[in-house]
Amino acid sequence: MKRVISVSLGSSKRNHKVEVELLGEQCVIERIGTDGDLEKAVALVKKLDGTVDAFGMGGIDLYVQAGGKRYIIREAKKIARAAKLTPMVDGTGLKNTLERKAVKYLNDIYGLKLCGRKVLMMCGADRFGMAEAFAECGANLTLGDLIFTVGIPIPLYSLKALGTAAKILAPIITQLPFKWLYPTGSEQEQGRPRGSKYFDENEIIAGDFHFIRRYMPASMQGKIVLTNTVTKDDVALLKARGVRLLITTTPELNGRSFGTNVMEALLVALSERRVTGLSAMEYEVMLDQLGFKPRIEELN
Repeated sequence: MKRVISVSLGSSKRNHKVEVELLGEQCVIERIGTDGDLEKAVALVKKLDGTVDAFGMGGIDLYVQAGGKRYIIREAKKIARAAKLTPMVDGTGLKNTLERKAVKYLNDIYGLKLCGRKVLMMCGADRFGMAEAFAECGANLTLGDLIFTVGIPIPLYSLKALGTAAKILAPIITQLPFKWLYPTGSEQEQGRPRGSKYFDENEIIAGDFHFIRRYMPASMQGKIVLTNTVTKDDVALLKARGVRLLITTTPELNGRSFGTNVMEALLVALSERRVTGLSAMEYEVMLDQLGFKPRIEELN
């Protein structure tokens, strides 16, 4: 039996555990939130290290990427260093593979032709694979990296502009306390609308669900949301706000779509490689074997 645990800086109210069979293996998948407590997350990793097959690092990324360059997030390194025996991944490997495939699937197979469609990406540096796939499909991108992370009300309209902004700001921003940049713990449950104009102007809202939930306006009438990690309550909230179509890049497992960090950890565990992350080609092969497809649900 494979055991995968996501240690998350997110709210413990979103904890979840499922058991599934994949590629002939029984897999126990669990998400444990530490309510924004970094030291508690580090202690939990140290306690479980060597007793599980793979860790996911949830609620925080080890790095973000823009302009072909990676920027390491200082606080994430503390969590990563706590795992000495068990492989730990933060989901970026799947953001660069599974999320690209999800966008291509929507465009090429599902029939949601993306060329010319207006897309708001909450944070392109967080989901660079998704942002690049949208651009390759000809979507008109609005990147909210400055708006939704540091509160600078300046939209970016190209990956080139994002790369330029990241070159100037990312070396500073990645050294800040992560809770200043992204909702953790109980903050994930509180809505604080911001940038409503950009939600209104775009048909597709894409990116991390906690960004979307925190900053979306009261009305999301007719919108298409492409995201991850939603619970039944989250789906009900989106439906109540008027969202037309919900798409999650990770599949539904017992009523819950887990984060990319969890699913990446699962692939590492199934590979039995005992390494921190696989190559893009290895992820592609395993994703094809598992037959993972985006979850698509009409809400209104």
